[in-house]
Amino acid sequence: MPKIRVLVVEDSLTVREHLLEVLRSDPDLEVVGEASNGQLGVELCKKLRPDVMTLDMHLPVMDGVTATEHIMGHFPTPILIVSASTNRGDLFKTYDALAAGAVDVLEKDSGREPEGVWEARFLSAVKLVSRIRVITHPRVRLGMAKRRSDPPEAPTSQTPAPPANGRPTSVQTNVVGNHRVVALGASTGGPGALVQVISGIPRDLALTILVVLHIDDPFATAFAEWLSTQTHHRVRYARGGEPLMDSTSRVLMAPPNKHLIAHNGQLLLTSGPERHSCRPSVDELFDSLALGCGPHTVACLLTGMGKDGASGLLALRKAGAHTIAQDEATSVVWGMPHEAVMLGAAERVLPVSEIAGAITHALSKVPALR
Repeated sequence: MPKIRVLVVEDSLTVREHLLEVLRSDPDLEVVGEASNGQLGVELCKKLRPDVMTLDMHLPVMDGVTATEHIMGHFPTPILIVSASTNRGDLFKTYDALAAGAVDVLEKDSGREPEGVWEARFLSAVKLVSRIRVITHPRVRLGMAKRRSDPPEAPTSQTPAPPANGRPTSVQTNVVGNHRVVALGASTGGPGALVQVISGIPRDLALTILVVLHIDDPFATAFAEWLSTQTHHRVRYARGGEPLMDSTSRVLMAPPNKHLIAHNGQLLLTSGPERHSCRPSVDELFDSLALGCGPHTVACLLTGMGKDGASGLLALRKAGAHTIAQDEATSVVWGMPHEAVMLGAAERVLPVSEIAGAITHALSKVPALR
């Protein structure tokens, strides 16, 4: 079996040498190049076409976000972000890179763990990311950086996104004031997909949009705040005990390491066992909604590795919810949505660009949750 070809981009010589030493210790891996700045990293990626690339965010000449945007827009390569970023600004840059197509993120070795623990996790992450079939991001070529400073306006209910068939339709505006639930689940590739879907959902509908995204600490800390800047929706982490219904539209995310569930008209946070090795779990949210408010829900399972959310989406469909799965062509990893399709859980399988319009259109048919 051929070795996995790895390109390392890291400006710190000490850190870079450590990464190279760990990679070279594994007989399944071959280091094909190293770069100390983003521009050289992009040039080597284009020339060497590695199977996987490790990338720092803080780089001279060209930073990690810009390098990611260029690579994913022109010669897509699986990228593992290896970063020590923990403050708000640095975390936002990591989210920007994930939204631009980077596959996963791993915190740099802090030296606090027992010897060999971080190294084993790093090698596992490199191998896992190398197997991801990445897709070209044409929106990157149109200037993603501009959208970071000027996020797109979400449509209103009077100007809904078109349905999947492309034909204009009249969406009922009487959903305003009558509460409904939208539930979204995502994992690998999720940041970019969530931005696109949530941006397209009108802000003036009386909605609670519930989101579960698999993203580990410490990188999950500021994701809800970042998503607010990208979508013009109010996004925050859910608090245990708050009502499911509210007088305004809002987007609530499962916080790190907590399951988010709906029960008796309330949103609860639990520290129950991991499900599919995940906490938060999409299935936990979807199953709870199926029990309590299935007919009042529109649910969508987005790009992600594994099968979390598939059985929950099926439960929702059986409970009368409108259900959608992202298609293979636009998914970074067609794992979770594929499992849902195989179970017959999805009424519709759509490219990510059509999902917001389909959700908006479906909401006109969903009875209000009172």
